[in-house]
Amino acid sequence: MWMMVAMIFCGCAVTTIYSVNMDYTAEKAFIPSYLKPDQKALSSIIGVAEFIDTRKIDDPLVIGYVVEKNGTRVLVLPKHSRPTEAVAQGIRVYLRKAGYNVSGVGEKWDLQEHSIPQRANGKILIGGAIEEIDINCRRALPANTYTTKIKLTIYLADSVHKKILHRSTVESTTLLTHLSFSEERMGDQVGIALGEGIEKIFENKELAQKIKEGLER
Repeated sequence: MWMMVAMIFCGCAVTTIYSVNMDYTAEKAFIPSYLKPDQKALSSIIGVAEFIDTRKIDDPLVIGYVVEKNGTRVLVLPKHSRPTEAVAQGIRVYLRKAGYNVSGVGEKWDLQEHSIPQRANGKILIGGAIEEIDINCRRALPANTYTTKIKLTIYLADSVHKKILHRSTVESTTLLTHLSFSEERMGDQVGIALGEGIEKIFENKELAQKIKEGLER
């Protein structure tokens, strides 16, 4: 579990670092029919690499801020895993629900063709970059506002011939106004935004076709 830290300034003011769950379960995910694998595609495994983080930020664990009622900005961190791991794991879970054989999340890939890693019994690899992830919660009366923005770029690569087959970028945003404030609710909004982003990735029929072609080579 990433930190839950209290820092005391001047012996009186206490600032809490909020920690949220970024897990995406794909429980309610929509799987388009054109993405579902045929029997031949099941003879190989899809590799998934941990994403890289291209945000211009000092600490890559920071995924947003809560603005307290007094105007103080408090950091939000992921609770169980790095953002780059959580995104890759979300893609893995979605593909498994679609019916594919998928490896565990592997080491980061720098998205360069010459460094595409080869996995045992794996013909294709999915990796990518987090370009934006921002949780912004404003605590106020009578209601609190939760805004989450995610921008991801995904790469599909032929890990046998070391060739990038596809690249695309998706964005998703959620907005919620609620009377109560909680870390759990912030985490729910992150999960919804991440899920929408992942579903948008695989709505792309060109990507779905290239996945099938790559597995059937």
